[in-house]
Amino acid sequence: MLLPKKVKHRKWQSARKNAKRITADTRGIKLSFGSHGLRATSAGRVQSKEIESARKAMTRALGKSGKVWIRIFPDRPVTAKPPQVGMGKGKGDPQGYCFEVLPGRIIFEVDGTTRAIAREGLRKAGTKLSVKTKVIDRVAVQG
Repeated sequence: MLLPKKVKHRKWQSARKNAKRITADTRGIKLSFGSHGLRATSAGRVQSKEIESARKAMTRALGKSGKVWIRIFPDRPVTAKPPQVGMGKGKGDPQGYCFEVLPGRIIFEVDGTTRAIAREGLRKAGTKLSVKTKVIDRVAVQG
């Protein structure tokens, strides 16, 4: 699983959640490395467990052909309280890390394989993520 080597703050404050303020991402929206990519179409938090699960599913579908780039890195800590603990009593302990995804962000890129195999691998990876995704091609993006 992906996780940072060192963090400045063990626990982060909760972000404001307002569905009206969610706009499209401006960074990481173009294919940079591969010819096919997986683009997020909804906002959400993708945990490091989901990224690893999607990567495994994609690399199995691609076989030995193809190279995969992971364009996101989970650096935001996720906390949780143990069961049977009441309200108050402070914030829970860190349980893992996540990445906050906005619509338009490229999550994975693939190159070095056929179009059909790349699309199938990216589709399988998208089913493992908690955000809605869409498979895109370089020709579709430029054209």
